[in-house]
Amino acid sequence: MANLSINKSWALPDDLIQECIAGNRASQERLYRIFAPKMFAICLRYANDHQSAEDILQNGFIKVFNNLDKFRGDGSFNGWIKRIFVNASIEHYRKVTVTQRFVELDKAYDVSYKEADAVSKLSRKDLLGFIQKLPLGYRTVFNLYAIEGFTHREISQKLSISEGTSKSQLARARAMLQKMLKQVK
Repeated sequence: MANLSINKSWALPDDLIQECIAGNRASQERLYRIFAPKMFAICLRYANDHQSAEDILQNGFIKVFNNLDKFRGDGSFNGWIKRIFVNASIEHYRKVTVTQRFVELDKAYDVSYKEADAVSKLSRKDLLGFIQKLPLGYRTVFNLYAIEGFTHREISQKLSISEGTSKSQLARARAMLQKMLKQVK
């Protein structure tokens, strides 16, 4: 059995994972209640709306419970579960893009990069609202690069796009966010 030294800031008992693996519904619900709020925030960053975020959250927890026995305890459980939800969000993105295309380059907004500190004047909720208004391709690349810390090469592999497309989607996402921030000011 793996040494389940979990980040104590989550106050997760060492035996909770084993109880979840054994199929204990009360333990599974407890794990869900501990992690659902933070994982839902991740889902919201990638989703168009609350309903899509809830779908991603549900799919993510299905993956968590189906793969709990694969958690070896080498790293933090928090990092392991977060990775599952980022990947569930990417999977959702891929399903949605089957019917949608990336925004064409000639339709992109031409906005300057002034007013960079306008972000500091916004609440987290306001900023999340702006991110959710981005087109799906822009939003996904922005989240993966600016928030999750993936490189353009990693993004291109995850989303099956070129590195150049990843870079242009990020630039356009930033430009659109800047435009939205100017309107707030």
